[in-house]
Amino acid sequence: MHTDPMGETLFVSDIHLAPRRPALTRLFLDLLEGRARHAARLYVLGDLFDAWIGDDDDEPLHREIGAALAALTAAGTQCFIQHGNRDFLIGRRFLRTSGCRPIPDPHPLTLDGERVILMHGDLLCTDDLAYQRFRRRVRNPLVRRLFLWRSLAWRKALAADYRRRSTAANADKSAAIMDVTEATVRRYLQRHRATRLIHGHTHRPADHPLLIDGRSATRMVLADWSERGGELLVHRPGAGFRREPLLPAA
Repeated sequence: MHTDPMGETLFVSDIHLAPRRPALTRLFLDLLEGRARHAARLYVLGDLFDAWIGDDDDEPLHREIGAALAALTAAGTQCFIQHGNRDFLIGRRFLRTSGCRPIPDPHPLTLDGERVILMHGDLLCTDDLAYQRFRRRVRNPLVRRLFLWRSLAWRKALAADYRRRSTAANADKSAAIMDVTEATVRRYLQRHRATRLIHGHTHRPADHPLLIDGRSATRMVLADWSERGGELLVHRPGAGFRREPLLPAA
């Protein structure tokens, strides 16, 4: 049974679905088939998938998740997807078949009269200069078209190599470099005249109070998911935000 259109809004990020993690897939499917059916909206703030090399990928997991999202949206829950650093190649075909709507990064909205910004979070890590250069390069429309033009087998091999190199590179970076830069957070809040920023990416769930131009503000970092469990950020009109754990079925 679906709730009224002014009902709950759910936020998740960094689920990192992959064929090698079936328990994680089951946890997300349980959300789509249960808890999310009673919400008005579901926002996925990037990295739904651990890797996405094109909508033409024949991976069965992608079809399974697309069908589950289509069933959710057909039942009346709106679903919005923001690109992450792992799945920024999710395209129109997947969005069309799943019934999900794309949102830009950043994406402003208003909840209970409060101006809120939704982001994946990697744009906030501006101290990591090497990553920001890489991000600009791979998000270039020409580079994306050239990548998608190559064979599926070639793309799969390149994606696997990138994951190996990314893991090795991150191991050599300091924790501070891979976290958000506070000055950048402040610029986004000021630019959008917002008092709340919700993002993922850093895998460091917490609520950070800020003072922006004399106004109280909050940066809410969403948790990443694992086979042991996940997390929802829930907003209910008139009741504000709360974090809700998601645990595997017994």
